[in-house]
Amino acid sequence: MFVFDEELSLLFDRMKKLGADLEHMQADGSLNLKIQQVDAAELSPGEFAHLVRSMVDTAHVKTVVIDSLNGYAAAMPDEKALILHVHELLQYLNRQAANTFLTVAQHGILGDMKAPVDITYLADTVILLRYFEALGSVNRAVSIIKKRSGGHETTIREFSISTTGLRLGEPLTEFQGILKGYPVAKTRSAT
Repeated sequence: MFVFDEELSLLFDRMKKLGADLEHMQADGSLNLKIQQVDAAELSPGEFAHLVRSMVDTAHVKTVVIDSLNGYAAAMPDEKALILHVHELLQYLNRQAANTFLTVAQHGILGDMKAPVDITYLADTVILLRYFEALGSVNRAVSIIKKRSGGHETTIREFSISTTGLRLGEPLTEFQGILKGYPVAKTRSAT
């Protein structure tokens, strides 16, 4: 796991509050996990790609998490070069049969949201997490926007995160426009 956007102590603290003591599990070996903080200002994109490839080659890593692509982009003044670097890295990881998870924070909380770079064409699966306003409160929704192979659920579900973990709600069928951030209650037609 390569963490660009937050201090490891903060990540460990947040995960502990969700019931996962990553720091302890990493230290005692119960979780075969290496978490490395990356400072984008001190590492070029080529050096980062080499670091990831080395972990896969020498430690036989089969799952890579990059949190987030926004942090990686901070080291890249030219978006086109970023896409090329990410494309090359993802192709390599795919050839090595490594599962790769990338997070991308979008700009904007409600309404139109825009990612700093669009790499959805490179992804096998795209999961969208977003906020929406409904009935005077701010809620969170999750949906699978893309899944390259096999079927997937097309519903949009509300979710929450608390000290007891992640709770996934029933499909949000009473609204439309959730992905825009401003849902409208559906009107029922008389039959």
